[in-house]
Amino acid sequence: MLTDPIADMLTRLRNANMALHDTAVMPHSRMKESLARVLEAEGYISGFEVNDRDLTVRLKYDSKRRRVLSGLTRASKPGRRVYVGKDDIPRVLGGMGI
Repeated sequence: MLTDPIADMLTRLRNANMALHDTAVMPHSRMKESLARVLEAEGYISGFEVNDRDLTVRLKYDSKRRRVLSGLTRASKPGRRVYVGKDDIPRVLGGMGI
């Protein structure tokens, strides 16, 4: 059992991205599916599929096979929660990050 499934998902995406794989496969959960939906809507991944108990994320690269997804980090973790007000959330990449 994983204690931090979101960190596991981000690690799988980072590793597959660094190895220039086309897809990353991970155990499915509704939370991971929601996160994949946001990443797809923001244009960081090509898409995703839910198969039985797995979530398959299709990674996105530009025409020269350069990575679109970079700098994935988790701000709030189970061992170190970060609470901020909406006005205190920093603008990432000049408002272009999520």
